[in-house]
Amino acid sequence: MEIQKQTNDTYTDIPDDWFSPKEKDERKAEAVVRPSLSYWQDAWKRLLKNKLAMSGLVFLVLLTIMSFVGPLISPHNGSEQMLANQNLAPSSEFWFGTDELGRDVFTRVWEGAQVSLFVGLAAALIDFAIGVAYGGIAGYKGGRTDNVMMRIVEVLYGLPYLLVVILISVVMGPGLFTIIFALSITGWVGMARIVRGQVLQVKNYEFVMASKTFGTKTGRIIRKNLLPNTMGPIIVQMTLTVPSAIFAEAFLSFLGLGIQPPLASWGSMANDALTSILTGDWWRLFFPALFISLTMFSFNVLGDGLQDALDPKLRR
Repeated sequence: MEIQKQTNDTYTDIPDDWFSPKEKDERKAEAVVRPSLSYWQDAWKRLLKNKLAMSGLVFLVLLTIMSFVGPLISPHNGSEQMLANQNLAPSSEFWFGTDELGRDVFTRVWEGAQVSLFVGLAAALIDFAIGVAYGGIAGYKGGRTDNVMMRIVEVLYGLPYLLVVILISVVMGPGLFTIIFALSITGWVGMARIVRGQVLQVKNYEFVMASKTFGTKTGRIIRKNLLPNTMGPIIVQMTLTVPSAIFAEAFLSFLGLGIQPPLASWGSMANDALTSILTGDWWRLFFPALFISLTMFSFNVLGDGLQDALDPKLRR
């Protein structure tokens, strides 16, 4: 059997029976003084063992890189119309083919990735800012303040999410920032409810009570004591917010209420490619739909992996 040796000259794969009583005592002493993993180090270690979650993370990293590098390495401009090259199949010249206006689908896919990722991240950050502040205050204050604030959340939570987004897009007019604003109107309520529930648990811990006793201000207690101990569920919720926002943007763009030309979006590309189903130009719909599906899948498996990795009950 091959013996593995660590940098601190301790053998880890050898049975205890191979050691003398003195060596066993030395190993136990080393285990006591050896620094333990922090909460975040342990979570990262467990996340690395989740192959499905890591594959999702790798895909999202590559997608982000290609969203900026893809248009640069492409030999064609995504907004340039070449009617002589209408509906060309994928080839060595046009890697993902062309659309009905002769535009390069490869370039437009990566330009659409920029828009989708921007919308998803912007919506997630806004939900984080509003939801964490609102839920943190409601959970920490409790009593009448909590009751009033959470009744407002319940009213907003009862509104149909996509219906509200569609109505705002119709009233304000389609556009990138209109979509972000519409997604943020009610998107933060889920984050607020999660943060409130976590704060209700953490605020009764001894270190929080000690801060109250010394007269620490509410804002500092929330920022320094409560939020760091609730970051696990918050991060998981953010990873699930991003794909929801991306899908909502694609859905609105598909309906014509989202991104408008000359900007490219996966949803608008799918809408333009509807007629290609009848004409046999499969590539026009295939590539936008493929990247929407892979992105949604990657964010969801990453969120599931983070939920397991950040769960303190599973920590060894």
